[in-house]
Amino acid sequence: MSLADSLIAGSIPSSLSSPHGYIAIAAFFVSVLIVSVLIFSSQNAKSDYNSGIWTYLKFAYASFLKPHEKGGNGQQQALESFYKTQASVYDATRSRLLRGREDMLGLLAAQLKLKSEKQGAKAQKPIWVDIGGGTGYNIEAMASFLPVDSFFSRVYLVDLSPSLLEVARKRFERLGWKNVSVICIDARSFRLPKGDDGADIVTMSYSLSMIPDYYSVVDSFTSLLKPSGIIGVCDFYVQSIVDVSSRNYTGGAFNRHVNWLGRAFWRAWFEADRVNLEAARRDYLEYRFGTVISASERNYLLGGIPYYIFIGCQKDVASNPSSIEQLDASFTESPYLSPANHRKEIDVAIEQSEKEIRSKAYESAVINLSANLPLPSSFYQNHHYRVYYNDLLPKHTQFQNEYIYAFTWEDPRVDHRLLNIGPDDVILAITSAGDNILDYLQNNPRRVHAVDLNPNQNHLLELKVAGFSALSYGDFWKIFGEGKHEKFRELLISQLSPHLSSQAFQYWLEHSHVFTSASGRGLYETGGSRHAIKMVRYLFKVFGLEKEVKKLCEAQTLNEQREIWPRIRGVLMSSPLHYAIVSTEWFAWKAAGVPRNQRNMIIDDYLKRNGLTHDMKTTKDVSGKAIWEYVVDTLDPVVKDTMISNDNYFYYLCLQGRFSRRCHPTYLSPKAHAKLSSSGAFDGLRIHTDEINEVIARITPGTLTIAVVMDSMDWFDPKGDAATSQARTFNRALKMGGRILLRSASIEPWYIENFEKSGFSPRRVGARFPGSCIDRVNMYASTWICTKTAELGRPGSGPSQRSNSVEHLEI
Repeated sequence: MSLADSLIAGSIPSSLSSPHGYIAIAAFFVSVLIVSVLIFSSQNAKSDYNSGIWTYLKFAYASFLKPHEKGGNGQQQALESFYKTQASVYDATRSRLLRGREDMLGLLAAQLKLKSEKQGAKAQKPIWVDIGGGTGYNIEAMASFLPVDSFFSRVYLVDLSPSLLEVARKRFERLGWKNVSVICIDARSFRLPKGDDGADIVTMSYSLSMIPDYYSVVDSFTSLLKPSGIIGVCDFYVQSIVDVSSRNYTGGAFNRHVNWLGRAFWRAWFEADRVNLEAARRDYLEYRFGTVISASERNYLLGGIPYYIFIGCQKDVASNPSSIEQLDASFTESPYLSPANHRKEIDVAIEQSEKEIRSKAYESAVINLSANLPLPSSFYQNHHYRVYYNDLLPKHTQFQNEYIYAFTWEDPRVDHRLLNIGPDDVILAITSAGDNILDYLQNNPRRVHAVDLNPNQNHLLELKVAGFSALSYGDFWKIFGEGKHEKFRELLISQLSPHLSSQAFQYWLEHSHVFTSASGRGLYETGGSRHAIKMVRYLFKVFGLEKEVKKLCEAQTLNEQREIWPRIRGVLMSSPLHYAIVSTEWFAWKAAGVPRNQRNMIIDDYLKRNGLTHDMKTTKDVSGKAIWEYVVDTLDPVVKDTMISNDNYFYYLCLQGRFSRRCHPTYLSPKAHAKLSSSGAFDGLRIHTDEINEVIARITPGTLTIAVVMDSMDWFDPKGDAATSQARTFNRALKMGGRILLRSASIEPWYIENFEKSGFSPRRVGARFPGSCIDRVNMYASTWICTKTAELGRPGSGPSQRSNSVEHLEI
């Protein structure tokens, strides 16, 4: 006996505890409901039955109590049986149930606006077909994003329910829109009138799940749409991630999985009203059309009902052999050679891939074309910054949808001084939070390959690039300068979305609260590094130092700054704090992003400096002192030599949680915004989600001029061969004379000799000595440039002797 059975059996006579008794009880309550409706209606004949409680009574009756026709006489009769009673209250009762419709319309409107801007004076007014549009709600709702009556030349509302369409006619009569046609016809039979050469957009809002013969309806859209047209669908669904785990064209799998209980419950619940949630409907859409944007959401207001939004296009629109080859060339730095015979190209694709340098994007495209599948969604984006990657691989999912760094922790001022970036440079750099990538782009290099294994770091860079492409300086500053924007979600949908990959859009749609939450501190208290920032702020609050911190960030002279520092230092440098927290390995990784191997390098330097034996390395006292000394050598010179209030934006951000108009990265300046907002500013950007070695292996040898690897080499295990492998890989990729810029937590990194043996001449160009700054961050002990001086494997071209010269960098 179930819990419900037990409760009922315990509260009614045993004679009614049989199944027949349950039926009798249900019939009694239904009768009470019907009688109540009749009594109320007889007492007040003038009641408005389309408002107030009557709205929901009608909805409940039509959805749960009224017997439905079985559809033996056709789909139209079945629809009328369901909708006729509730047509007048349909819109009022669906606002909370049918979520995502406005988001879908906003995404489509953003795509149409961008297309219209690109076409300029040649742009023609688009044609819109809304399939299963019912009462016309979608068409009126689009007015929030576009002036429907003037933007579209014609709008066709197609539905099979006369009752719903009667509501639609009255709606458009009230609005006075003359360009909207309401048509009662089976969607499979609808054709555009002569003179209309195709629809620019086709939409379906919660109608695909109610069409029995959905295959033929979806098929009909390919002939209904123009070659450049787009389709928008919003509907319920249930699906397991296993169903799509082997597909590379779905536009990302973020939040797509619905657990077994949810799949069983929602499918059974909706089938009672002939709404079918089987996964095949969404699958077939993604098979027939290329994915521009895909998103999976939940309606938590009504128990977490799963729904999706799909924005697609004709799947062959990106299948042009020349465009695929051109993209492949830009990803790999190869010269573009137009294929003479594309069919032959497909037949020998596997063999060619083994011989030639091909990007993963190209290989996936060839496989999909040969199988008549859509290309990966990256091919259907408006921009091709983001290179295809498989977001379901364990090497990407290990980051659990979180980036580590919300801001970049390396000083680009030093990078520019050392590298002198110019228009002929091809740069490969670690993405991190993307700040320095944007800094390099201001010097107009020919290409910048941003590389990060963590997809979420690249999502952050994508968001910044989209911000330059779509937002005013004021909105851009609020999002990335202040880290908060109350209208971020609206901006994401209506302005940023056409400039994002499907994966990045999904991520920021799910994380829009980062910028909008009233209780949160915004972007710069997110990511793995937030733990250290939160802890420091908590300490300031507990010890009453918030006013002192504010004074430090407002100090106008170094002397004033130095006078304030001791009171703050007494807390940050306290022995109990360092012994209990800061010196621990957990804090180093989880809060500061310092992995074990890098932490060990700091301790090794301390042992060497103090003449201690290596077997003391693991003792808590020695390791704690090593970390404490490292922190002191980092922070004291920063306060002594750099102005936090107007120049050192790294520490200003950590202390204040935002940038200021006087203290911020270069990319946040009005001048940079004007430059990077110009057409073509990011044509040379390529964002790779992969390991560095994987990316370099797919780049034509001898084409890179600069590689910026930050402190990534510190993460390698000295006992492994990863450092040697990467050094040799860089030798292959760099031109002769090409340079690698790296930073290290050690004054003498162990892996420098790996570069010496791999055809590089290493030179330490910066060293942090006690009491002085190496740069504004001052976090690293040394900075190195390794210049390629020899090709590996060539007779007589052995690596040059190492140079130990040191150039001390002034701030």
